[in-house]
Order: sequence, then C-alpha cells, then structure tokens
Amino acid sequence: MSSRTQLRSTAFGFHILIATVLLTLIQSSKQDCIWYGVCNTNIYKHSQNCPYNGTAKEMPQDGLELLKRRCGFLLENSENKFCCDKQQVELLNKNVELAGNFLDRCPSCMENLVRHICQFTCSPKQSEFMKVVATEKNKEDVVYISSVDLHVSTEYINKTYKSCSQVSVPQTGQLAFDLMCGSYSASRCNPTKWFNFMGDASSPYVPFQITYIQHEPKYNTKEFTPLNVTTVPCNQGVNKLPACSCTDCDLSCPQGPPEPAPPVPFKIAGLDAYLVIMAAVFVVGVIVFLMGSFLFTQGSSMDNNFQIDGNDVSDEMDYTEHDSYFEKLGARTETFLQNVFTKWGTFFASNPGMTLIAGASLVAILGYGISFIEITTDPVKLWASPNSKSRLERDFFDTKFSPFYRIEQIIIKAVNLPQIVHNTSNGPYTFGPVFDRDFLTEVLNLQESIKQINASGTMLKNICFAPLSDDGSEIDVSKCVVQSIWGYFSDDPSRLDDNDEDHGFNVTYLDSLYDCISNPYLCLAPYGGPVDPAIAFGGFLPSGDQLTGSTKYELANALILTFLVKNHHNRTDLQNALTWEKEFVEFMSNYTKNNKSAHMDIAFTSERSIEDELNRESQSDVLTILVSYLIMFMYIAISLGHVKEFKRVFIDSKITLGIGGVIIVLASVVSSVGIFGYIGLPATLIIVEVIPFLVLAVGVDNIFILVQTHQRDQRDPNETLEQQIGRILGRVGPSMLLTSLSESFCFFLGGLSDMPAVRAFALYAGVALIIDFLLQITCFVSLFTLDTKRKEENRMDICCFIKGKKTDSIANNEGLLYKFFSSVYVPFLMKKTVRAGVMVIFFAWLCFSIAIAPKIDVGLDQELAMPQDSFVLHYFQSLNENLNIGPPVYFVLKGDLVYTNSSDQNLVCAGQHCNDDSVLTQIYLASRHSNQTYIARPASSWIDDYFDWAAAASSCCKYKKDTGDFCPHQDTSCLKCNITKNSLQRPVEKEFEKYLPFFLKDNPDDQCAKAGHAAYGGAVRYSNSHERLNIETSYFMAYHTILKSSSDYFLALASARKISANITQMLQGRLMSNGVPMEKALTVEVFPYSVFYVFYEQYLTMWSDTLQSMGISVLSIFVVTFVLMGFDVHSALVVVITITMIVVNLGGLMYYWNISLNAVSLVNLVMAVGISVEFCSHLVHSFATSKSVSQIDRAADSLSKMGSSIFSGITLTKFAGILVLAFAKSQIFQVFYFRMYLGIVVIGAAHGLIFLPVLLSYIGAPVSNARLRYHSQVAAAEHETALAGIL
Repeated sequence: MSSRTQLRSTAFGFHILIATVLLTLIQSSKQDCIWYGVCNTNIYKHSQNCPYNGTAKEMPQDGLELLKRRCGFLLENSENKFCCDKQQVELLNKNVELAGNFLDRCPSCMENLVRHICQFTCSPKQSEFMKVVATEKNKEDVVYISSVDLHVSTEYINKTYKSCSQVSVPQTGQLAFDLMCGSYSASRCNPTKWFNFMGDASSPYVPFQITYIQHEPKYNTKEFTPLNVTTVPCNQGVNKLPACSCTDCDLSCPQGPPEPAPPVPFKIAGLDAYLVIMAAVFVVGVIVFLMGSFLFTQGSSMDNNFQIDGNDVSDEMDYTEHDSYFEKLGARTETFLQNVFTKWGTFFASNPGMTLIAGASLVAILGYGISFIEITTDPVKLWASPNSKSRLERDFFDTKFSPFYRIEQIIIKAVNLPQIVHNTSNGPYTFGPVFDRDFLTEVLNLQESIKQINASGTMLKNICFAPLSDDGSEIDVSKCVVQSIWGYFSDDPSRLDDNDEDHGFNVTYLDSLYDCISNPYLCLAPYGGPVDPAIAFGGFLPSGDQLTGSTKYELANALILTFLVKNHHNRTDLQNALTWEKEFVEFMSNYTKNNKSAHMDIAFTSERSIEDELNRESQSDVLTILVSYLIMFMYIAISLGHVKEFKRVFIDSKITLGIGGVIIVLASVVSSVGIFGYIGLPATLIIVEVIPFLVLAVGVDNIFILVQTHQRDQRDPNETLEQQIGRILGRVGPSMLLTSLSESFCFFLGGLSDMPAVRAFALYAGVALIIDFLLQITCFVSLFTLDTKRKEENRMDICCFIKGKKTDSIANNEGLLYKFFSSVYVPFLMKKTVRAGVMVIFFAWLCFSIAIAPKIDVGLDQELAMPQDSFVLHYFQSLNENLNIGPPVYFVLKGDLVYTNSSDQNLVCAGQHCNDDSVLTQIYLASRHSNQTYIARPASSWIDDYFDWAAAASSCCKYKKDTGDFCPHQDTSCLKCNITKNSLQRPVEKEFEKYLPFFLKDNPDDQCAKAGHAAYGGAVRYSNSHERLNIETSYFMAYHTILKSSSDYFLALASARKISANITQMLQGRLMSNGVPMEKALTVEVFPYSVFYVFYEQYLTMWSDTLQSMGISVLSIFVVTFVLMGFDVHSALVVVITITMIVVNLGGLMYYWNISLNAVSLVNLVMAVGISVEFCSHLVHSFATSKSVSQIDRAADSLSKMGSSIFSGITLTKFAGILVLAFAKSQIFQVFYFRMYLGIVVIGAAHGLIFLPVLLSYIGAPVSNARLRYHSQVAAAEHETALAGIL
C-alpha cells in the first residue's frame, strides 16, 4: 500500500514537472510583439511595419543611442530588447520632429505625447495594449500592417491633451491645436478628436491606421491592459528641462491683479450727476440773484426812465477830483487812440487815389506769393504734428522696416440669396449665401480679371507683396499675397466639382471649405501662406461680438478680396503702384455699374482712394462755397445803402462801396496766403474754405459800424468831409482796433497748437485779420470818402459818370433798423422783469450746457469725410458692417539690447527659461483680456521661433559646401548645419549671430514649419560690423480686436501704449539691475505701431487741447481788451464771461446736434471765439465810452448805437451764407460747417444782443470820472466851435 502510494506520488510529481516545463515553454513563446522592422513604403513615402508575433529582440548599441533621444525612459533597468529595430527608431525620431516643431517649446507636453508613441513603437510588451487589425501585401507580395487597435487609458489622453492645449505658435499667434487637430480648430478640438486625428490614415502624416480605443482608469480586460503612461503637468519641469512658459501653459502664468470692475456711470439718486449738480447750482444761483435784484435793492425809476441819446452829461456835475491811477491812464489811452485815429482817418480820406493805388500794389505784391504756396492734402501732414509721438514712431517704423502694405480691397456681399444647408456624416452644416457655387465662380472671375489689369505696362505682379519670392527676381502673379476664399482651392475652379461619398452622404466642395476654414494651414494659398477666414470672410459675427475659437466663419454673408501691394517710404517709388491703383478704381467702377451680378453688392477701395476723394470733395463743394459767399456779398452791397426816397435809389445805394469792402476782405485773405507762400508754410483746404468766412464775419462788421455811424452823424459847421470821416474813425477806430487785435492775438496764440491744420489755420487767420484791419482803415476809408463825395454830388452808384437831376440832398438820419432798436427793442429789454428773466434763462442755458458738454463724442467717423456719392463712403459703410477683425499692431523693440546674451534673451522671449514678465509674456497676458486691452491675439515671436528652428537644425539649417553661405533646407546638395548650443539649448553667441540670417531667409514647409522668411523676413533689422551681428530693432506683430468707432480706435492706441510703457519700464529696470549702465539701459524701449495711430493720437488729448486752445484764446482777448479799453478790468471780464458762455453753449449744441469733438470742430471753436469778440467788444466799448451815467442808461445807449450794426453786419450777413452750406454734397460741410456756423451766429447774436446788454446793466464798468470830464470838455469845445460857425 505504501509502495503503491509512493509510486503514485512519484508519478504525480512527474506530471507536475512536465506541466511546469510546458507552461514555461508556452510562456517563453508568448506573442510579446505585434511588429518588427519595416517592409513597405506607401505613396506618401511613409514606412509601414512588418507583422511579427515573437518576443522582443535585442537592440544594437547605435540603435540604443537613437532611442535615447526621445525614448530614454524605455532604457531604464538596462532594458535592451524591444519590438522595433534601428530603422524604426530612426523613423520614430524623424516623425516626432514634425510634432516637435510646434510642441517642443513646452517640454512636459512633448514628453507626455512622445511617451505613448515610444511605447507603441518599441515596447517589449506591445501585445498587452495593441492588436493588428488588418494587413496588406505589396507588389513584392510582402505582408505589412495597415491598421492596428491601440488600447489606451482616458486618464492619459485627457492629461496629455490638457498639458498641450495652451501651447502657442509664435509665427501665427494661434495655438498649436489650430494646426494639429485636423479639420478642427483649437476651440473645437478635444482629447478624442486630437488622438483620432493622429491615428487617421487619411492624413498624409500617418503611415497606417491607428484606432485609439479608450478605457477608464484601472479597467483591464482579459485580453488587454490599457496603456496608461505617467504624465507631467505643464507647469512642472521634466528631464531637467524647465516647465512650460506662461504663453504655453496657463498654470505657469503669474497671478495678476483681478480685472477692474467696469466703470459705473456717475449718478446721484439714479440721475445723471452732472445734471443734478448743475440743477442745484442753477436753483441756488437764481435764488441768490432774484433776492439781490428784487428784495435787497430799492426800486429805481431808471429801469423805465432811461436816456438813450447819451447826452445827459451836465456841466454842473460834481466830479471827484481824486481820480484813480487807472482811471487817468484809461482816459489818456482813450484820448490818445481817438486822436491817432482821427488824424489817421483825415489823412487817408484826404489822399484816396494814392492810398488805393498803394494798397492795390501792396496786395498784388503780397498776393504773388500764392504762386509759391503748397496745398497739403495728406491726412498725416494735416492732423499729426511732425513732432508728435505717433508721427515720430511712424517715421521710425517706415524707415527701419518697410511701410505698411498698400491695401486694395473689395467687399462682396450676397443679396437675395438663401443660406445653404449641407448634410454630412457629422450632421447638417449651415453655410452663408456667399458659398453658392455660381456666386463663388463670379468672385473668381473678378479676382482673375483684377490680376490681369494692365496700367501702362504695370500689372499686379510688378507691385504686389510676395513674401516667399526671392528679392529682385520676377514674380509670378500666383505668388502675390491675395487673401481670398479661392486660396483654399488654389484658384482652381474645377475644385467646385469635387465629389465623394461618406457613409451615404455626398462630399462636395463645401466639406473641403469647412475643413479649410477650421484649419487654414491645411489649405495653403498659391502664394505659400494661409488664408485667414477672419480676413477673407465678413458678416459672420453678431454685432458686438469678438472673434473667439468657436466663431462660425461658415455663416459669412460677405466675401472680402484683399490684394497687398508693396509700399515705399519714398513717394517717387510709388508711381507704378499709384498708376495701377487708378486703373483698378476705374475698372471696379465700371464693373459695379455694368457687369456685377444682381445678387452682389460690391464695395471697394484702393490705398490712394481716400486722398483722391478728399480732393474731389473739395472741388465739388467749390460751387456751394462760392454761392454762399456771393449771397453774403450781395447782402453787404445792398444793405450798406441808406435809401430814403425811391427817386434816389441809384444815388443813395452803396453797391460799389459794398463790393469794395468785400474786395478788401478777399484781398486780406490773398495777402495772408501770399505772405505764407513766401515763407513756405503749407496751406490746407480748411484755410481756403474757412478763413474767407471768418474775415467776412469780422471785417464786414467793422464796415457796417463805420458806414452806419457816418449815416447817423451830422457834419459840424466849417468841417470838411475828410475831417468828418477822420472824426468818425476816431470814434469807432478804437473799437475796431480792439476787436481786430483781440481776434488776431487769439489766433496767433492758437498757432501754438501742435496740430498742423489748426496751426496753419490760426496763423493764416491772424495775419488775414491784421491785414484786413489795416486795409479797412486805409483803403476803405479812402473808398468811403470817394463814395460819399459821389453821393453828395448826386452821381449814380456804379455808373458814377452819370449825374442825377435832383440837386438837393437829404440829411443823414437814423435808419429803420436803428429806430426799431432804439424805440422798441431797447426799452423792452431794459425793463426790470425782462432783464431778470433774461439772466435766469441764459443762466439755465449755461448750466444745462455745462452738464451735457462733457458728453460730447470725441473723434471723427470716416464716413463723414467722404462725399455722399463717393464709392469710398459705400466701402466704409460696408466695412463697418462686415469687417470682423482688427488691424495688426506691431510692438517695436529698439535700443542697445544684446540678443546673444541669455539674460537679455529671457527679457524678450516667451518660451522655456524666459522671464515671467518678458516682453512677449506681457503681450500674451494682455491678449487674454482683450475686452480691456484691445489685443486679440498673442504676438508673433521671431526669437522663440529662431530657437525652435535652431533646435531642429539637422533638418532645417543648411549651408553651401563651397562658400558656407545660406542654403534652403530643401536643397539636398547642401550640408547640414551643426549649431553649438548652450545649457539652455539655444545657439551660443557666435552661432546665434551666424545663423540668424539663415533663419530669416529660410522658407517654411511641413518639414521645417518654423523657418522665418515668410513671417519674419522684414521683422528684424540687423547690421554687421567688425564681424559681429548687431540687431538694431525688431517687431512682434499682434492683432487688435474689432475696431469700428473712433473711440475704439483711440482707446486701442491708449491701451497699446500702456502695455508698451509697462514693458519698457520692466526692460530698463532689469537691465540696470543686471549691471548695464543707465544711459545704455534707457535706450531700450518698446512702442506700439499700427497704421491708424497717427490719425487717432490727437483724440487722446483732444479735451485738454481744446480747453488749452480755448483758455489761451480767451486769455489773450482779456489782456487785449483790458489794455485797449483803458485798463478797464470790468469791461474785460464782461467780454470774457460772455465769450465763455457762447463757447460753452456751443458745446451743448454740439452734443445735441451730434457734432463730435475733433480737429475740424476745434478749428471752428477757435473761430467761434474770434467771431464772439465781434458780438461783444463793440458793444462793451460803446458802453464804456457812453456819456450816460447809470449802468442801465449806458447799456441802453450802447445797444441802440451798436445793436443794429451788429445785427445787420454779422448776424444777417452770415445767416444768408450759412443756409447755402446745408446743400453741400460733403457731409463734413453739413455737420461741421453748416451746423456749427449756424450755432455760432445764432448763439453769438443771442448773447451779444440780448444777454450782454442786460449783463452790462448789472455789472458793467462804473462811470469813469476822468472819462466823463474828458467828454464834458469835448462837448464844450464842440459847442464853442458850433457857435463860432454860426457867428
């Protein structure tokens, strides 16, 4: 029993031993690998692997070295057996380099991605997570693998995707996933889509189908163990490399301050604060005024019983003998001026012939200078000071780099076409109407016709911008940069016939379009670059939205064709481009009129069009301006006459005198322009359009005052006509001098403005007013003397050689308007209740204007500058409706920065090892808050791409064998560069200098996407001296958000400058802390540049400039008035108060009539101050020199004497001419001239004829005893003279 049991036990042990040996043999023959070696090459030159069911094989040493480059983790524990051979490792490294072009800048992302590639390529345990699904045979009957399943953990896929999701591409300002997720943009990409794209065999980059089968973590099947490789977050370093930079990993970004809350409107109790405050001021002011007027003053009969003849000076008046110093000085000043003007007037009245000949000769000599005048129409030279920051920066950019391209653009909108719904395997896609097949065909025909435009031998290919063409070589038109939808189809109309099937759905050109729109880098245009859908399409964004990664470009309802033409700093080099652009405009004008489809609305422009249309606009409104002036001339000529009887109508009329006065006004303008023609100060169209109007306003008033004062005057006994005219000029001359000098000083001080157009206007106007005044007190006085003699001799006006029959003349007396003022209007206005009501009403008007004036819009809409019938106006309107991307902005870095120094590189770059506050990192952080910074995309970075290009030097950098010069990396006959790198894996100093020019000349392609010729060929300016390369300046290009209104533009400029100032401060501080001398560090600066900055910079300081100009003008008027009014501070203050109220109330009108504050309206405001002097100073001077005693009497006297002249001389003259401006074709004339001129005249007349007399009756200058004593003495002398004449 025991022996049998022992035998059985021995047999059982033997079976166990056999089973163990068999199990061991089975285990040793398990299928560890699914492939080994390469046995086929497909049509894309991709290698495909051989099936292999055996165990891993030992890798030779040179293969291990290759494996160590990217898959070093597989060599842990001295592992040397793998399911791949050396050739497969070489292919692995080569293929990984393609992804490395974009992802190497983020080490943890690249490491995470490469780990699974290394595992499925070479893992000795492939069969645990991979399975061969399909094999095929090639022509040699060799079997190769065509499809595999790869089981992978969702945890790995999600973490790898997250670590790579923010990696940027500096060349484009986009994310890597915009280029690496197939037809999906970064915003539409997700982990599954990304990995599916990497395994999709239909892609030219994938050698065979890899189907990723995802499993939840810790999920194991009996057959497979999902691959779950360890991953590293992007903000952690890996393999002794630093963490990803802020621009590639949000987790690495420094925590900035929280976004400030949007500004809250200033309100009190839910109401506008300005209105509430000014309402309170009004209530308090009115209460105080009414109490002072009615409660705390005794009733006075003077309110109803005042004198308006000014002859109430009594010899028995008891004068105070103790006059103040200023009273005596004022009386002497007034006496002196009256005596001077009396003698002056008598002299020129006595010598009219000599005066007129001398005056005409002088005007002719000065006017000849017009032949030397240069009219400036360039908007930059008009509105940007040569010393302004934006102008200097623009000149720097244009000089160091080439000027921004000239843009020829066409916007084609679909009309009455439906949207297109296209059914696909991914669901229905909705396309905009512009993707209609026939519509696209017509767009292509138009595009090709434009390419063939021949302008006197100049074609588009001769002037276009072609970044990938060699300098100096002839350019094929296909290489010209054209941003057009047809770039996606390589300008091939047959692509519209593409047809295929996908799971029962028809695949058409719309599917290709969708893929291209989602990833433009899959469909490069013929010129070699992408077509940005944000530039090529329009109308796809709802109003107020900005571009995002999820923007649906396919909903566009407009297509945009953009042709880029080379620009030149020297205008003489632009002749070919200007000629072609002129032909282009003619072609498009003809096309839109005769050839365009009924389903198209076409708007177009060229680079020269704005300036051309501004010139045309000026010419088109010449007739309107002439009619306006003609009406004013006719009114002046007719109204100067004082006809009492119809029989004497041709004798008493003063048409000749009126025409003479107008000619004097024009002569002053001609003389002013001629003087500056000799000097060489360029003129502007504003001068031609505005200054005659201004000088008429001022000069005509003086003419009316002089003539009407004579008409109301009686010649003294034994007084000759010449003496009478001299005496009258002595009476009104000081007032004329006061207004003319006040206005001239006002304009001369306005000439301190930095804005060329405002400065030129102010200087021309100031000189014109001085000359006009001089001609009036010389030539007009002489002409007036001759005309008065003609009238006294009963000779006909105009036909002065014909003598009238009636010999008896009618004595001078008051006109109808004068009688109305003195008998009706003045007594009514001087009533106590009326005066109080006037003060309350005008104070309310002032308070209301102060409350709303700060709300005036700043800027000038482009549309207003164009004529209503202009094609450019239609373009601007279409642009605002359809444009969905902002203009590019260049951050220019200049100064003595040592780019070969790693610490200086770290101040600029945005990749590995770069500072958290570097130049590019700060711009990137700004782009993340685009709603505040107006920066839509991160800036392109030549320095980061240069580092990446140098890292891939073995495939990207080549040089010629014989010379060592640059060689394109596609040239197989050249040698590969061997770039020595430092510890940061960047080129060492000498290598950096040597190979940077290579990088800037190398054209990008699939193998070397970071080559810099296309993106950075013009972005870096360097020089070679003493065998050293010195980078003088470079720029980093970003994009602004969508900018439509003027405020968008100048706020974008302000934001870009703020960003640049922060960057400059950082650079200078870091350099000095690194030991760089202060004077050297302070040369380093970053400034922003965009093509529109030079036009919109003025609006950043428009309010301060306006207040400064107004303040200087009013101050100059105060000083001149104070001096010429005999140092009368009361009168000067009254003038300043009234002028200030006129300007403030004009500001209120600007708000309610939608007149924005800009350079044009600023010129008009300066002019308004000048014209306001006319409404005020004559009246105030008359008040100060009135012989009446009480303030009310003097106010009434001055208004009676001057009111009719002011009303007829300024108000009615201008009103007639202004109405004509309402019919101007130019919108800028309608808004800024008709509306503002009308406001100036109406508001000025209301203040001068209503408010000012009332104000004088309250706070007018007190009676000057010295002045009254002088008037008494004059009156006595005149009385004695009259008696002597009688006796």
